[in-house]
Parts: sequence; structure tokens; C-alpha cells
Amino acid sequence: MAHVDVLVAGAGPVGLTAALELRRQGVTCRVVDRLPARLPYARAVGVQPRTLELWDRAGVVRDALDAAVPLRGQIACVNGADPVRMELVLPPEVPYGFAALPQNETERILDEHLRRHGTRVERGTELVSFSQDEGGVWSRLVLPSGDGEEVRSRFLVGCDGAHSAVRKGLGLAFEGGALPEEYMLADVEVDWDMPPGYGVRVLAHDAGGAEDVLVGIPLPGRSRYRLSMAAAPELRTRPGRDAGAVVHGLGGAAPGLHHVQAVLDRLAPGPATATRLRWSSVFRISHRIVDRYGSGRVFVAGDAAHIHPPTGAQGMNTGIQDAVNLAWKLALAVSGTAHPGLLDSYDAERRPVGAEVVGRTVRHAAGGGVQSDPEDPARLLLREAQLLVGYRGSPVTGPPEETAGPRSGDRAPDCGGLAGAIAAFPVRLFDLLRDAADHALLLYAPTTTALADFAEAVAAVRRATRGGAGVRAVTAGPRPPGGTPAFPVWADAAGEFRRVYAVRAPTGFLIRPDGYVGLRFGPDGTERCEEYFARILRP
Repeated sequence: MAHVDVLVAGAGPVGLTAALELRRQGVTCRVVDRLPARLPYARAVGVQPRTLELWDRAGVVRDALDAAVPLRGQIACVNGADPVRMELVLPPEVPYGFAALPQNETERILDEHLRRHGTRVERGTELVSFSQDEGGVWSRLVLPSGDGEEVRSRFLVGCDGAHSAVRKGLGLAFEGGALPEEYMLADVEVDWDMPPGYGVRVLAHDAGGAEDVLVGIPLPGRSRYRLSMAAAPELRTRPGRDAGAVVHGLGGAAPGLHHVQAVLDRLAPGPATATRLRWSSVFRISHRIVDRYGSGRVFVAGDAAHIHPPTGAQGMNTGIQDAVNLAWKLALAVSGTAHPGLLDSYDAERRPVGAEVVGRTVRHAAGGGVQSDPEDPARLLLREAQLLVGYRGSPVTGPPEETAGPRSGDRAPDCGGLAGAIAAFPVRLFDLLRDAADHALLLYAPTTTALADFAEAVAAVRRATRGGAGVRAVTAGPRPPGGTPAFPVWADAAGEFRRVYAVRAPTGFLIRPDGYVGLRFGPDGTERCEEYFARILRP
């Protein structure tokens, strides 16, 4: 019988992220996937800026950027009107833009990084049942040979997709429904007069109100696109007899190149020819979310917890954030230092996010896409980039302050222009926070002398985290002042930190391992730091 800290079921992007984050924090884990090999398909292809930020912290982003292509905007056309171009332009302090990366490439990159931490995916190995008790989880696996294996783990994480065995084993409700439309997906090369890096979305309605749709997302390679289209009548499948069944994902007869070309002939905003069909499938869409993200020592993430229309490329990216949120909390639980209520905050923080994404993507799917949303365009773009996800009011963050700039529960933004004492080039704040597996304590003061006012708070944080929280400080001025304290200090030479974080007076920020502000406080905030960690760590 094998023992492990965490068993992860499912080796898609969400399961691989969960395992990688756990391994980065020293947690032993096994990752099993029932498929014998990685699927070579461009399924989920949109990578949001927030996902790239999280991959930056994990040391993954460079490989992802090398393999991806930029998404610069979208060209939309409705009922034959002149095309409208929408640019995907974010504020300058956001370090990454939107990207397109085939899911099989995302999985390859995450898998390679996981292997560097000594963990390999166990392919062709299926979780068939489990039970839990007060001390852990018993899981029954079926190996590629057909033999069974019993695994004892401290925790089980189900990242095993829309038809999750873990979700079913927990008996979680998965309420929602299915969209009546069916779609074709195709990975093809398209010869047309579209600018590189721009997605294409075309909608047309006939006299009876029926909708015809074409969505193209550019992929790495010459003129390569992942196209989504209304399914040809002869390819449509019958819904399952069981009205409660989850009908979501790929299946049915594979469309041919002639099916793709017929849609291009009807809808493309100009002459278009499809060639080199790499892969195609019919896709059905449901929208559902679980009533709980876990029970006891067993949790679900990604499509196992929420499924919805792929509008705005929200699904995979939301699941990756699920995994990062859960992993640092599991790491503390495995170490025995977590507060008994810490793991409950996974559901409290992530289920509202999942519900919002499901509701928003269903509205967009029914209303003509993201561009039909009435929200302010600049704010809508930040929301689609997942840069507005936050946890104000979470049971494990401080109460949100009435102040400008990031508050307790908000994403900790990046900024540039920081000057060190030795390096002659400016650095980014995210450079200083990279690889932080524990909380990071970030201090700002106009002068180095004023940093001494945080001495008691620094001591309290170091006591609470057993010295694990790294301390970083930023001061005003063109260069780091002399006589620095016993932690690194950078100068806010370009004034970007003061602008982005809206600080003038001495201010401290406790940055969680998932890149969110756990607490914002002043020099007199020692007691607030202690209260914060009392909600996270066991006394």
C-alpha cells in the first residue's frame, strides 16, 4: 500500500498546476490520469494575463511565452455589417497580455516543470473509488495492467473534468443545464485577409432568428486557427436520455474539411480557404457548478467543479486559479501548521468566482459574445483578463480598508522601475516575489529610517511563519539609500510603486503565496498581523 501527502486525479492543466504548486512547497503527491497519453488537440487555447502572472511566480512563464502567440484583439461582424476591431490593450503596469497556446502545449510545459520537481504523471491509471476518514483518504486505482492498487493520502484533489469521478464520489450537486446548440471545432490553416494576432467572431441571424456563428482564434504556426462553428445538421448528436446527465465536451462524428469550408463560405468577412485540417470534433456545452468545492479531505477544481460556455476563454484559466488557491492551503495543512478552518476558505473564496464566471459566460453566449457586454470596456477587459478576481470579505483576509490602491483581498499588482544597490538595470516587483512559496512581507516607507517603524510587525510575521515569510522593502528616491536594514530594499526610482499601490505614508502588505494581498496595514499594525495569521495558522 502506497502513502502520499496528496493524490491528484486528472492531468489536464488544472491537475498539473495543483501538483506543481504542491511540489514547489515540498508536498509529496501523485498525479494519475486515466488516458494513456496526452491528447494532441488544441482544446482550451486562450491564456489570460492573470494565468501568466501565476506562471511567472512558478517559473513557468518563459516556456509558455516561447510556445504561445499574442492575442492582440478581435474582429467582430454581425449580420453582414462592417467588421469592428476591438483591441486588447491593458494598463501599462500589467506585465502580460493575452495569449493563445494549444492545450496540449500547456500540458506539455506544465508536465516538464512537474518532472523537474521529481513527479511524473501516471498515465493509464484511473481512480475508481475512494473513502475518507478522520486521518486521510483511501483511494482505489486501476493500473494500466488492469491490476488494482490501494493508495493512502492525506488529501485527494479531483481535477478530473466534467464527468469527474471525485465529484460523483463526494455526492456533490452539479446544478445547471445544457445549451441546445452544438458546435464544430477544427484546428486548420486559413488563407484569408485577417491581420495576425486577431481573433475573428462572426454572427448571423436568419429570418427565423436562428444563429449562425464562426469564431476563430489564432494559434502558433502559419495561418493556423482554432475555429468554432455551428455544427452541420448531419453531425448533430441526440441529447442523452438521462435529463440529469452532464453533456459537455467532445464527441460524435468528426467534421471534415468540407464542413469547415462551407461555414467559411457563408460567414467569413472576405474570401477564405481552409487547408491542413489537423483535428476536428463536435462539442456540446453545459453550464453547471457544484454546491461545494469539497468535503472533508477531498476537493474538486476546474471542470470537476464548474463548466460553462468557452466564451472569453475563462474555463481553463479559472481552474488554474482554483488549483493555485487550494495548493498553498493544502501545503500548510500537510505541514500541520494550518488553522482548522483554512481549507474551508477554498470554497468560500473560489465558489463565488466560479458562479460569477458561469453566469457571465452564459450571458455572453446568449447575447452575442464578450463585446455585447454593457460594462465599461476598459473594466470589462480587466475582468476578462481575470485581473479583477479578488477575495475581499474572505474569512482568511483582513477587512478591506477604505483606501485607494490594492486592499486586503485584492490581487497584488506588478510595477516596474525598481532600482537595486548593485544591479544597474531596473527590476519589476514580480521579480522580487518570484518563487515565493510562503507569504511575503512587502514594506513601503518614504525613507529607510521609517522602515524601522515596522520592526515589531516584521518580528510578529516572522514568528508566525517560523521565519518563512521573506521581507522586501521599497522606498522613495532614485536609488537605494545606504544603511539598509536586515532585509533587501529597492528604490521606487520611477514612482510606479507609489502610483500603483497608492501609498505615500509607510504601509505594509502581506502577500499570500497565490499573489493576493492578505492584509494591508500601517506601522502600528502588529496586532492586525497577528490577527491575520491567527485565521490562517494553528496557534
